[in-house]
Amino acid sequence: MNNRVVITGLGIWSCIGKNLDEVKDSLIAGKSGIGLDAERKSWGYRSGLTGIVEKPQLKGVLDRRARIGLSEEAEYAYMATLEAMKNAKMEMSWVEKNEVGILYGNDSSAKAVSEAIDLIRLKKDTTLVGSGSIFQSMNCTVTMNLSTIFKLKGINFTISAACASGSHSIGLGYLMIKWGLQKHIICGGAQEVNPYAFGSFDGLSAFSIREDEPAKASRPFDKNRDGLIPSGGAATLILESYDSAMERGAPIIAEVIGYGFSSNGEHISNSSVDGQIRSLSMALNDANLKPAAIDYINAHATSTPGGDSAEAQAIDAVFAGCNTMVSSTKSMTGHECWMAGASEIVYSTLMMQHNFVAPNINFEEGDEFSKKLNIVTKTTEKNIDVFLSNSFGFGGTNSSLVIKKIK
Repeated sequence: MNNRVVITGLGIWSCIGKNLDEVKDSLIAGKSGIGLDAERKSWGYRSGLTGIVEKPQLKGVLDRRARIGLSEEAEYAYMATLEAMKNAKMEMSWVEKNEVGILYGNDSSAKAVSEAIDLIRLKKDTTLVGSGSIFQSMNCTVTMNLSTIFKLKGINFTISAACASGSHSIGLGYLMIKWGLQKHIICGGAQEVNPYAFGSFDGLSAFSIREDEPAKASRPFDKNRDGLIPSGGAATLILESYDSAMERGAPIIAEVIGYGFSSNGEHISNSSVDGQIRSLSMALNDANLKPAAIDYINAHATSTPGGDSAEAQAIDAVFAGCNTMVSSTKSMTGHECWMAGASEIVYSTLMMQHNFVAPNINFEEGDEFSKKLNIVTKTTEKNIDVFLSNSFGFGGTNSSLVIKKIK
C-alpha cells in the first residue's frame, strides 16, 4: 500500500495562543509567550522562566467522571483535539461509527505522580489518593483519556520519545495510514507546565537565567544564548488517507510526504551531527525531494549552546548552497518538549496557509555554525509549498517531517 496521507484538522493550546487564530497572530507579530514564574523560585529553581500557559476551564464542558481522570497535559490535549476535530469536520456521530485511532506524544506526568506519592506519605492511606489518580499518573494519560472521551476505536497508544515524541506520533501515524493499516488517526503531543516536571532539567543548568528580560531569553542559534526555556501545552493534527478524506468531504489542509528518523547511538544527552544528518536525509529521500525543494525549515533549535550548534552543522551539511529559510519558533514559545514536534508542524502549517515565515526572534549575532544559515529574523512574506520540521531528543532520538501544500 502507498496511500497519500493528508492533514484535515489542526488544534493548538500553547503559550502563544489558545487556538489557531491567536497563534497565527502571535507568529506574525513575533510575540513571545515566555514569563517569570515566582513559584519556581520559591521551590529553589535556578531559573524561574517558563512558557505561560493558561489552564483550561473544563467544568461544564466535561462531566466530573471525565474530568477527574485528566492530567494537566491531557486537559491541554483535550482542548487542542476538540479544535482539530471541529476543523476537520469530524462529528462525534461519525466518529462513533468509524475506526478512528490516536497516537499521541507524551513523556511525563510528573505532577500527578508526585502529588499522589506526597499524599500517601503524608496520610499513610492510599484510599485518599482518589479514583482518578491512576489515569492522571500513567504516561499514556492522554491517549487513554481521549480515546474514552471521543469514543475512538482505532489504534491507541502513546509515543514516549523525549523531545521528539510529538513528531514521531505524526510520523508513525503517517506510516500506519500510508501502509493501509488505518484511515484516520488523531496525532499530537502534550507537555505539562509545572515545577514538578522540570526540576532535574533546572538542576543540570539547562535553562536560561536571563530573568530580567523573559521575552528575550529564548535565543535559538544566537551566539549569546545561555539555555532553553521550558514550556508546554498541546497540539493535535488529524491525519487521514487522501481517499477517505475526499470520501467524507473533509477539508484537506496539507499532505505529509516524508518522515525520517534515526538514533545517535552515542551520548545520552549530547546532540550528534551525524544522527541528525541521517534523519534529514531519510525524510528527503522518503519525500523523493532534493534539498533545494524545501522552502522553509522549522529548526528544533532550543537555545542551548551544544544542541543549536549541532543542528546548524547538520542543516548546513544537507542544505549547503540552497539558502533555505530557517527559523526556530522556540524563540517565541520556549521548548515545548514532548509537545514541540507536533506544535511546530501546526505553526509551520499556519505559515504555509498564510504565506509567511515566522521570525527567529532574539537572533542578533550568529556563531561560527549558525552564521552559515539563512536565519529569518523578521516576519517575511513567503509562499511555502514544502517545509521540513526537525525534532531531536535526549537518548539520541531524531525525527524529521516533510509537509507539502495541497494545490
